[in-house]
Amino acid sequence: MGKTAIYPGSFDPFTNGHLDMVRKASEIFDYFYIVIGVNSDKRRSFPAQQTAEAIRETLLENRISNCEVRIWEGLVAEFAHVFHADYMIRGLRNNMDYNYEENIAAVNKLINPDLEYVYFRANNIAVSSTMVKELHGYHKDISAYVPAAVIRMIDRLENQG
Repeated sequence: MGKTAIYPGSFDPFTNGHLDMVRKASEIFDYFYIVIGVNSDKRRSFPAQQTAEAIRETLLENRISNCEVRIWEGLVAEFAHVFHADYMIRGLRNNMDYNYEENIAAVNKLINPDLEYVYFRANNIAVSSTMVKELHGYHKDISAYVPAAVIRMIDRLENQG
């Protein structure tokens, strides 16, 4: 299958910053997985299944075909092993992100010694899922920060509730 990578995260919600990382990865790796991590100790703002569908729509709309979206309830280092991925993609906005990621990388290397990290510099350093959720909570327009499919997902969920 060539060079295979994973891009894990909660993606709660998936932002244009995440999409930027996906675009970069799609140009470098033969195939990669967006892995929506589900942590039973953390409450999601948006359901993982709907998030996965919104990301799949975003991939189609952006003509990114060498990527698959999966939901995973285990350790991402184990996902990488099971799906034969040798690389983990992470986006960095600043040195705090780097320090955090290096600590996580050390743990993941204990679980899967073959897993290599690839860091991409974020173009949209102010964009984060937390920022998007906060702006949305104050009824501000978030369309500049998330893909159209995510806006549609949020609208559907709000209309259901």
